Amino acid sequence: MSAEDQMQDRISHIVAAYASRPDVSPDEIVALYRRLAGEFDEAPQAATVVRAPETPGLQPALPLEQAVTEDKVYCLCCGRGFKMLKRHLGAEHGMTEAEYRTAFGLAEDFPLVAPSYSRKKAAHAKEAGLGKYDRTHPIGQV
Repeated sequence: MSAEDQMQDRISHIVAAYASRPDVSPDEIVALYRRLAGEFDEAPQAATVVRAPETPGLQPALPLEQAVTEDKVYCLCCGRGFKMLKRHLGAEHGMTEAEYRTAFGLAEDFPLVAPSYSRKKAAHAKEAGLGKYDRTHPIGQV
């Protein structure tokens, strides 16, 4: 395998790992590839990241009172229901949770995960033994 092939293989592994993150847009993936390939070619290209414009005050697809039920959280952009919105917002709407909250004027404590799913995951974590340390003592002083 030539040095160029090895470098291309390394770049593809890095880009694939980056692309597996749920908070990464397709434009960011392309920008990373171009930046890495540009450094290899010794002709760096400007890596511009194109994000969906923040549009405060979007009109919700459904009333806020109906956006959260016991088993689903509904996307205010398109009205579809999910157990949690983070991946959907990034993949379908190119938004982070913070951008979504800003666009619809939502409070920081507005749930983006269905309450029943959140309780189920918390119960599973407790069964697995997570969260059993005493928070009243500083770490290392019991």
